[in-house]
Amino acid sequence: MGFAGHLPELVIILVAALVIFGPKRLPEIGNAMGKSIKEFKKGVEDSHQPDELPSKDVRLPEREPVAARPEPAATAAATERPTPTPQEPKPE
Repeated sequence: MGFAGHLPELVIILVAALVIFGPKRLPEIGNAMGKSIKEFKKGVEDSHQPDELPSKDVRLPEREPVAARPEPAATAAATERPTPTPQEPKPE
């Protein structure tokens, strides 16, 4: 369904806007909405562009080497709980 399929809804919305805002204010509102959409698109396009990259002459500070992580003291086998054995019923 293209544009023609939604034509009755569009006509109703335009008539309602004309009644609410009047014929003098409707062009102003349309102009303001067009500018808003244009600024929004510009903002979205600007946010997708990468920021200015530093030139190749700029040197980044050297990092200190990261110390190796120590091994954990307990192994997985030491932390496992033993499975309980079923107890035999006591003879009466």
